[in-house]
Amino acid sequence: RTTGTMGEAPELSPQAPLAVLSKVELRVSCKHLLDRDTLNKSDPCRGSGPAAPPPSQAPAVQVDRSEVIKSNLNPVFAKIFTVDYYFEEVQKLRFEVYDSHGHASVGTHDDDFLGGMECTVGQIVAQKRVTKPLFLKYGKFAGKSTITVISEEISGNNGYVELAFRAKKLDDKDLFSKSDPFLEIYRIDDDRSEQLVYRTEVVKNNLSPIWEPFKVSLNSLCSCEEKRKLRCVVWDYDSRGKHDFIGEFFTTFEEMQKAMGENKVQWDCMNPKYKIKKRNYKNSGVVVLLDLKIHRVYSFLDYIMGGCQIHFTVAIDFTASNGDPRNSCSLHYINPYQPNEYLKALVAVGEICQDYDSDKKFSALGFGARIPPKYEVSHDFAINFNPDNDECEGESSSDGGGKCRCLPKIQLYGPTNVAPIISKVARVAADEERTKEASVGPPRPLALGWAETQDARATCGCSHPIVRASSLPMSIIIVGVGNADFTDMQILDGDDGILRSPKGEPVLRDIVQFVPFREFKNVSGASVVLC
Repeated sequence: RTTGTMGEAPELSPQAPLAVLSKVELRVSCKHLLDRDTLNKSDPCRGSGPAAPPPSQAPAVQVDRSEVIKSNLNPVFAKIFTVDYYFEEVQKLRFEVYDSHGHASVGTHDDDFLGGMECTVGQIVAQKRVTKPLFLKYGKFAGKSTITVISEEISGNNGYVELAFRAKKLDDKDLFSKSDPFLEIYRIDDDRSEQLVYRTEVVKNNLSPIWEPFKVSLNSLCSCEEKRKLRCVVWDYDSRGKHDFIGEFFTTFEEMQKAMGENKVQWDCMNPKYKIKKRNYKNSGVVVLLDLKIHRVYSFLDYIMGGCQIHFTVAIDFTASNGDPRNSCSLHYINPYQPNEYLKALVAVGEICQDYDSDKKFSALGFGARIPPKYEVSHDFAINFNPDNDECEGESSSDGGGKCRCLPKIQLYGPTNVAPIISKVARVAADEERTKEASVGPPRPLALGWAETQDARATCGCSHPIVRASSLPMSIIIVGVGNADFTDMQILDGDDGILRSPKGEPVLRDIVQFVPFREFKNVSGASVVLC
């Protein structure tokens, strides 16, 4: 059994966020692998890990691996690796191939190392097809072994399709039992080369197998071209790697789509040699497409151009940790000559989001202050003091006009408690989802301007409403204002692990992005949003 691993390095710097230029699919095959098995051929599998530790000297970590292919020294792996391609970065990859001896992680002492290869994503993308020799340890050639990596950009309008196949009355290739059939689907490219799209599981001892339904991207299946020709091949599995050819047929995705709904599509599985030699030859069985379901994956631009509107909410920290607004050291200091840190953060995010809101009105809320008339602490108040209509005009909101007018009327207090505002926005998002107003759009963004907090309970208190909101059309941007230690805020971001509520319930998706504003205040607002 042959297997392999793949990975990438180095990590991106948060000071210079890079937009993903595109996503790239990598297909891998090998030839002339070393034979490490005495009574059989190697069982190769492929994996990937960083070619070298990143500048931080973090250890190399395997990030993905292929399936195991038994008894094959020239494997074509069905597993497709997907990587983010950054034009500005040197992204190093290392591919390693092993003769697998079990189900443990690739690269254990039980596996025989068949060779490795290093390159960059840029090299693969530029050349589209890279073939290099495999090397053993200490730079020694692994015989005549080579590895080929083919790259293909994933188109922006990519979706995926779910297919369910079966076969009937296949030829029996075994003497003492029935065939063990599996199905392979190949895409035929413009240069007439074939790319393996998917390989099904093996159904043992069955001439009328029903294979498990599977999903494949439209980009992989047909390059998003419905008329592109596909070649489908049925094999009788052999444990020694010498699979017996049963038959093949050609089709297109356009033809496959006739199987949608209650309809079914079937093809004669033909063996060209039998067709020539046998006068009354009809077929070597029939392959039936039982069901086809198309799942479209829409981009953010698709939503915007389709008429989606973004409902933007701003929440500002008015706790005493910000300092007295009359003091120039305060983060809320009203400077007549230049905006303070909060106003800069509001402009950075607001000027981007307001273009996607037709009425240019944002909900503007505050938390952690004593407010009139009774001057009781509130963790959810409208900064215009109108609870029935908390929206501010876009320009006023983005330049902080409403914030500046409310400061003389409130008393900065505490503690820090953002949970009520998160829950409030979540309720609005849930109402919109029930009325289908948000069912065709991206999440409702909530921007939180947050200063220092010494109370870890403030962070823990946010996790529960965030977990509950993770199933709703809603996202949260936390902008850390000032020079405080925002380590606790990183927990809410979830980049270093799955955020969980105090009861252990995990988020369904990552809806929080934390941005330390001090690292971006001298760059454009777009950089803050990109982070």
